[in-house]
Amino acid sequence: MRTRRGTAGLSGGRRAGIGALGLACALAGTLVALPRGDGGDDRTGGGAAVPVAAPARADADDCNDRSPRPSGKDGPTIEAIKNREVKKLIVGVDQNSYRWGYRDPNKPGGTLEGFDIDLAHEIAEEIFGDRDAVVFRAIPTNQRIPALQSGQVDMVVRTMTVNCERLEDVDFSTGYFETGQQVLAPVKSGITGYDASLRGKKICSAAGSIAEEELKKKSFGADISTTVPNQLDCLVRLQLGEVDAVVTDSALAAGQAAQDPTVELKGKEPFTTEHYGVAMKKGADDLVRRVNKVLADYREDGWKKSYDEWLRGPIGEEATPPKAEYGD
Repeated sequence: MRTRRGTAGLSGGRRAGIGALGLACALAGTLVALPRGDGGDDRTGGGAAVPVAAPARADADDCNDRSPRPSGKDGPTIEAIKNREVKKLIVGVDQNSYRWGYRDPNKPGGTLEGFDIDLAHEIAEEIFGDRDAVVFRAIPTNQRIPALQSGQVDMVVRTMTVNCERLEDVDFSTGYFETGQQVLAPVKSGITGYDASLRGKKICSAAGSIAEEELKKKSFGADISTTVPNQLDCLVRLQLGEVDAVVTDSALAAGQAAQDPTVELKGKEPFTTEHYGVAMKKGADDLVRRVNKVLADYREDGWKKSYDEWLRGPIGEEATPPKAEYGD
């Protein structure tokens, strides 16, 4: 994501109401297999802007240029998907990340919605000619790769960062969103960012996340033993006073700050640069190429509309998708 610094502030009243929503969603837990609802497409805004600075530097584990070039041809993976009894794409998603993949309890039907959900519908339309030919399965952060390897899902569209280590286990599309790691802590906290102010503090991260990896590399003397299956669970622990801060993607943290007026992003900018990609089973080359075809079109027509609808409010900045980089 290419952005300019945002200047919009938070509306405390609006965020306080959404904070209850975030807490309720997280405490409800995550279902391992959750079919898509059949609700309509009535969407509303919500949550005021939380400025998110552009990421500070390139990530040292940058492998965003390994994805194959786009292709519209069917191959063995896509043929197997089309020929099974249930003619739908099975996609692993989140159901409690505000504005990315979540269920709004104020709307009937409990339909999943958000930026990642829009992209999953685009991919389903490309493969089946029907944007509703998709089954969503809610999976925890630490089960994204196992769900692909076991065949529970065809792909994961769940704020999943592309990096070299993960590319040993799964294949990725080109990046569709740029973000970076940042600290989320109470407004009145003495924590100032990813720095020495974390010393002696108890920090929460999602198991299997980039945040957990980065904290293991450098913790600044913080207690980093608290990990959770889903990232939003960290916000709940922060709200309950069980931890002092959370480390997560700045884009997700902005959504959480929009849910709770008592917390904010700390530090002037993220301390990594990362790209979210669509993850698929290792060796599913034809499916990866087809998803890259979808993304090539989506960057030109659809990405900005979805961004403006779901993310511009919480993030508070103009944005464009990252440029595609191909490995062959």
